[in-house]
Amino acid sequence: MTKVIALTQGKVALVDDADFEWLNQWKWYAFKDPRVYYARRNSYENGKVCTIQMHRAILNPPLGSDSDHINGNGLDNRRTNLRVCTHAENCQNRRKPTGCSSRYKGVSWRKRTRKWRAYIWINGRQKQLGCFDEEEEAARAYNKEALEQFREFAQLNVIPAD
Repeated sequence: MTKVIALTQGKVALVDDADFEWLNQWKWYAFKDPRVYYARRNSYENGKVCTIQMHRAILNPPLGSDSDHINGNGLDNRRTNLRVCTHAENCQNRRKPTGCSSRYKGVSWRKRTRKWRAYIWINGRQKQLGCFDEEEEAARAYNKEALEQFREFAQLNVIPAD
């Protein structure tokens, strides 16, 4: 069963019933980073402030590992929505940045060629996937490569009529 923990800014965190009592003993706050909200709290160790993120407290990933919200909602801290991953896998699951020329991730408009360019970042390097007449074609090319490269961590574009 899902329970709700109240945060600041009128936000709430979703947690499993099994984790609720343990988590609810602390005051949590909503933190926006930069477009997604997360549940955090402060702790004091050796006179220093430490920030604890709710999803990391629940999963307790090994040192050097990240934790990921599968559905992209940083306030959905139910165990079925959390997974341990590498930093690279966590980056692959990010949404499209704001302020881009395309509505799709991995797609941009090339003024010079007047075509849509598809690309993907793999291990810190940009791989070109081709240029296309239609924005949706470029988005499909990105989706195909993202699935091949990132499997369950791929953040796919939602394309109408697909």
